[in-house]
Amino acid sequence: MSMNQAEIAGLPSAPRQTIWQLRRRRFLKNKPAVIALGFLVVLAVLCGVAYPLGQFLGVDPATTNLLYRFQPPSTEHWLGTDELGRDVLLRLMYGGQVSLAVGILGTLLTAIIGITVGLWAGFVGGRIDAFLMRATDCVIALPMTPVLIVLGAVDLGKLGLAPAMANSPLVIFLRIVIIIALVDWTTIARLTRAETIAVRQKEYVKAAQVSGARRFYNMMVHVLPNITTPITVAMTLSVGRIILFESTLSFLGFGIVPPTPTWGNMLTNAQQLIISAPALAVYPGLLIFLTVMSVNFVGDGIRIAFDPRSKS
Repeated sequence: MSMNQAEIAGLPSAPRQTIWQLRRRRFLKNKPAVIALGFLVVLAVLCGVAYPLGQFLGVDPATTNLLYRFQPPSTEHWLGTDELGRDVLLRLMYGGQVSLAVGILGTLLTAIIGITVGLWAGFVGGRIDAFLMRATDCVIALPMTPVLIVLGAVDLGKLGLAPAMANSPLVIFLRIVIIIALVDWTTIARLTRAETIAVRQKEYVKAAQVSGARRFYNMMVHVLPNITTPITVAMTLSVGRIILFESTLSFLGFGIVPPTPTWGNMLTNAQQLIISAPALAVYPGLLIFLTVMSVNFVGDGIRIAFDPRSKS
């Protein structure tokens, strides 16, 4: 019996669901994605309270004390101390702030570049499409890790930037975000182009063109809002990949350098101590693994929830 027939017969009809309610229900039915999202929320909250926790414990994670090297877990140092007597837990929490911030900001910048390239290539077409896609193919053809290492090794001081500014933690952080975005925008660009080509054939887009709507207005009002779903999924999956890139660069010594802690450079410091103090390598390595896997689970859950062919 259809809904109209149920209403005519006087039977209570099922409440209608909006598209976002349906997507939320699909996502909540995906237990791995929900658990992964819960882990990421808890991790973000724990990393965010690093400073208050340090004040509460009376511990500065940047202060070295060689008399307290390799201390076991205690009431003052909950995960012990490292090879320089620094608190491991607080350094993990501050490192999580950096790694998560790189992942989020890098994804946003990657999305801006990729969406811009994909929109113009897919909507305008012709020579602009050919040029932008060949440029995208050239970036894709580059070996990712060596390119990141080369760009990370560039000395900003020799490019005219003041040495004090070139070595400041903020500039180093922004440099890593920009470097990763410059080589990781291609996936979103190709996806945006494909979706734009499909949407620009719709009747409402052609009607807007005939009515005299400008090209930029058409792209921003009629095309972009209708391709946000696949772009959102792609951005979610990019976060874990960018966190892994930052960890790789920091591990190789071309990313964010000490004393600013990241999970990658904490692994670098612990590689010589893997036998005598394996926990110093296990903690950051495990956090990188769990964070990247959780982001991928969440991204997969969002993909399934946004898929109209998915069973509700």
